[in-house]
Amino acid sequence: MLGIPFYIWDMAERFHEDVIDDFVAEYRAGRTPNPCLRCNEKIKFAAVLDKARALGFDAVATGHYARLLDGPDGVELHRAADPAKDQSYVLGVLDAEQLAHSMFPLGDDTKTAVRAEAAERGLYVAKKPDSHDVCFIPDGDTKAYLAKTLGTSSGPIVDSTGRTVGEHDGAWGFTIGQRRGLRIGDPAGDGRPRYVLDISPVTNTVTVGTAEELDVTGLSGIRLRWCGPEFTGRIECHAQLRAHGEPVPATAERTGPDRVEVVLHEAVRGLAPGQAAVLYDGSRVIGSATVADTSR
Repeated sequence: MLGIPFYIWDMAERFHEDVIDDFVAEYRAGRTPNPCLRCNEKIKFAAVLDKARALGFDAVATGHYARLLDGPDGVELHRAADPAKDQSYVLGVLDAEQLAHSMFPLGDDTKTAVRAEAAERGLYVAKKPDSHDVCFIPDGDTKAYLAKTLGTSSGPIVDSTGRTVGEHDGAWGFTIGQRRGLRIGDPAGDGRPRYVLDISPVTNTVTVGTAEELDVTGLSGIRLRWCGPEFTGRIECHAQLRAHGEPVPATAERTGPDRVEVVLHEAVRGLAPGQAAVLYDGSRVIGSATVADTSR
């Protein structure tokens, strides 16, 4: 439709290895991964960008809602102008070199305006539905996908005192904060709902408890990725812990070359190891870390 050369590169094998295999391995280990971040890190802005630059292209342009601004230390990644569609969180795994060869042309517009312009230009994607599911699980049934991939393995569901209250057919089928699908035969003494507090793949045990027990006030992060200059020591910032979560004020401290400790000034409910913590200075993305463990 645009009248420009069009190429198809088959990266299925690389995608399977870096995204799908990682996704399955993380669930097997009792963690909750974000495959969209891994795809951005390993495929769109690594494999594709490397191939593009080798062929003489200047940059990779995507439809992510985020902005790139010139700063005193080079290009900076910022939140999109449309806060409801901001996708800077899933780009927090990109480093300064990758950002210098990236373009996000939609970041200054609202999605409503972009769709209107696409319709005006006769582009068939103008009314394309938004995508919310994991792309390689099109029916959205992650548990069924993991059951087919990892098989079943029954184990106990226990409460926070260690008392067995039910049984499951695979610890990998649960995420911290989950309420539905627990199939607990023994109701809580106070009649309140219970949530998944912890998943232990070693003992194949799922621990459940009250909503209040899900509150997290600190985390340790590993696999640090910097969208610009690294910080050392301690900084005041905001931490966003889910793609569509509200950022919370936090103090972040570097405690090693690949480790950061983050104290959250407001409790966050249901944070799980494996998720990403993206740190912000105002609208600017400082960088990201993978949650290794949490504290309450």
